[in-house]
Amino acid sequence: MDPKLTAFQRLLTIMDELREQCPWDRKQTLLSLRKLTIEETYELADELLKEDLPGIKEEVGDLLLHMVFYAKIASEKGAWDIADALNSVCDKLVERHPHIYGDVVANDAEAVKANWERIKLASGKGKKTVLSGVPTALPAMVKAMRMQEKTAQFGFDWDNKEQVWDKVNEEIQEFREATNERHQEEEFGDLLFSLINYARWQGIDPEAALERTNIKFRQRFEEVEKAAGPAGLSDMPLEEMEALWQAAKR
Repeated sequence: MDPKLTAFQRLLTIMDELREQCPWDRKQTLLSLRKLTIEETYELADELLKEDLPGIKEEVGDLLLHMVFYAKIASEKGAWDIADALNSVCDKLVERHPHIYGDVVANDAEAVKANWERIKLASGKGKKTVLSGVPTALPAMVKAMRMQEKTAQFGFDWDNKEQVWDKVNEEIQEFREATNERHQEEEFGDLLFSLINYARWQGIDPEAALERTNIKFRQRFEEVEKAAGPAGLSDMPLEEMEALWQAAKR
């Protein structure tokens, strides 16, 4: 038997045993697992940023466990089981790759994405608009990027990145001219949205870029704290902290 199938069968068997014998696992519901799944997803995202393959392996395993857990609970309710979920995604993949399983021509990745979105929209399944497939619970920056990507597949996009950069500058000026706090917040949101759009045109993942900057800032500030010694930063003049910061950058 294929070792991959053997390993998956082992996980299914363990899941059955845990639901029968473990008080904690028996207690779990679809909703109780939700926050844990979100946490595991972010842990995987952290490992992906670090490109830590052993760490990615562990987190992928944790997420697979959660998927099997959801399927087990659904099967207990008589709704569907893991085979139904797997066959569903297989059917979806075949349907949305007509350039592989049909006679449609798609010569580049952009054409594949455009076909995917059109087929997805045409299939219905309760999603009647281009943006209805973007989860409302996504972090705002990721959501902005996904909305821009989806609408661009239908031609709602700028002609070139110079136009996008002009829009960024326009939003900067509008933010500078905002006259009250509410107006400033609105214009700042518009500015962020336009910057995310420019990142998309540049092939940059803005969420990953910002997180890398967060990591860099944290590492450097912790170096500043370490260099400050037992006295700490409480009474240190800003000029001294800036000198330590520059040293940390070097």
